[in-house]
Amino acid sequence: MRQRTAVLTLVLISVVVGVGNILVNRASAQQPTTPARIERDFQEAYKLAKNYYAGEVDTTRLTESAIQGMLLALDPHSSYLDAKEFAEMRREQESRFYGIGVNINRRNGRVHILSVLPNTPAEEAGLRYGDAILAVDDIPVVDWGTSQVARKVRGERHTMVKLTIERVGEPAPLTFHIRRQPVPLPSVQNAFMIRPGVGYIGLTRGFQATTIDELNEAISKLKADGMESLILDLRGNPGGLLNQAVQVASRFLQPGEVIVEVKGRRSSRPPYRALSSNPDDFPLVVLINQASASASEIVAGALQDHDRALIVGEPSFGKGLVQTVYPIMRGEGGAVTLSTARYYTPAGRLIQRDYSKLSVYDYYVSRGPNQTQKKTGPASTTDGGRPVYSGGGIDPDVLVPTPNDPVRAKVFAATFEFVRHLVAGQIQGYASWRVTRAQTPRPDTIPEVEINDGVWHAFRQFVDKRREFQLSAAELETHKQYALQRIREEVVTARFGAEAGNRVALTHDEQLEHAVRSVPQAKELVKNLRQAKSKS
Repeated sequence: MRQRTAVLTLVLISVVVGVGNILVNRASAQQPTTPARIERDFQEAYKLAKNYYAGEVDTTRLTESAIQGMLLALDPHSSYLDAKEFAEMRREQESRFYGIGVNINRRNGRVHILSVLPNTPAEEAGLRYGDAILAVDDIPVVDWGTSQVARKVRGERHTMVKLTIERVGEPAPLTFHIRRQPVPLPSVQNAFMIRPGVGYIGLTRGFQATTIDELNEAISKLKADGMESLILDLRGNPGGLLNQAVQVASRFLQPGEVIVEVKGRRSSRPPYRALSSNPDDFPLVVLINQASASASEIVAGALQDHDRALIVGEPSFGKGLVQTVYPIMRGEGGAVTLSTARYYTPAGRLIQRDYSKLSVYDYYVSRGPNQTQKKTGPASTTDGGRPVYSGGGIDPDVLVPTPNDPVRAKVFAATFEFVRHLVAGQIQGYASWRVTRAQTPRPDTIPEVEINDGVWHAFRQFVDKRREFQLSAAELETHKQYALQRIREEVVTARFGAEAGNRVALTHDEQLEHAVRSVPQAKELVKNLRQAKSKS
């Protein structure tokens, strides 16, 4: 009963925040806010909606939106999770969830299947690369984002989900009824030798319960393959479990070194320190970008502050608020994630970016130039005396921005659509390129696919007929090399899966190339650390 009362209070307060402009006209601005007034205003607003709203009033949706509205008034990361979202969050943290086994992404106005995981319900049902998801359980999802569709496709174990699919070459949409099953959700997407002596680990899928075990396994394998230096890729990693971030950083730091401090409004706790008794000391380069957040920033910040790694890429997202999850309405399974503290790096830098003057859209999506420039605020120093700045994520030591070329963006869209048709056997003269089921590539290899002049000519003809891409012949010629690389990447993804396609993408990844070239600087950092250690 107390929990339900607490939730009602949240609803009342949030409705006042959400519809305050309406209510202010009905009450004096000087009238003090009291629990009785809040309850009266809520009841009046709800009554008006119920009696006069043009459509049907969904009380559940109204209540959940009210809670969410209140929490967003606090900060961009405090939020409400309904029962399904809360259960999904717990499963993801355990590196598992119940779904059908597909990688999806929104491209060219719809969410498409980019790969089907082997030995999953999706593979058994016959889903393919390039399939566009039109509806889930008869609910149209054409205008939905990737995460919305993913949440809808996931569900409870052994339950059924109905997908309506548009497939190139089929005259009408296809319907699939698929039973949800456990699907692995590893943190490490790829681990291989990218150059002689240089290993690469793509820790890009969040910090979950198995992250440190996956990292340990990947490092052991690469050492056996002759690794002397490592590039740790945290780009796109949205964060996750703090204890896993601490263990990952501990793998590379000296025992007792501070990894992160957590400071709250009411209390703080002792700093989290490195735990490993035998850390690795090989040269280390860490890749970050604007989508590296939270736990990723904790790892990158700790390694930078202790001069243990060279950071390459773009300024990170700047998510330094600690969320505590409070289950509410125990019998119904919802939860509130509330920001209760802030993360600080070992040098005392606040990770959190300022959100006080930004809309939610600007905070999450529209990263203007003022948000990505190098900070000029209070400076701290690394162990070796290098200046580092506070209040907006982690700045790389070597800045390598993502190319911002609108023509490349159009080429990206066009190559995906071309390969959808190519692997569906719909490009004249290339019926043999049809893919109905992904193969398993040989381990530790990048599958070879020859994109010859004939394929290039077929692509140009395809673009010529598809005016929506708005690519001129001159633009295509200028970006020919990039287009050929993209076609190869997509064909490999269709034939061999997302991991193989990702390896191909990495072969022409400009930020990764800079990371490889930065290995000598990382070696200097290690050399200086060893000298300092020998003198102490």
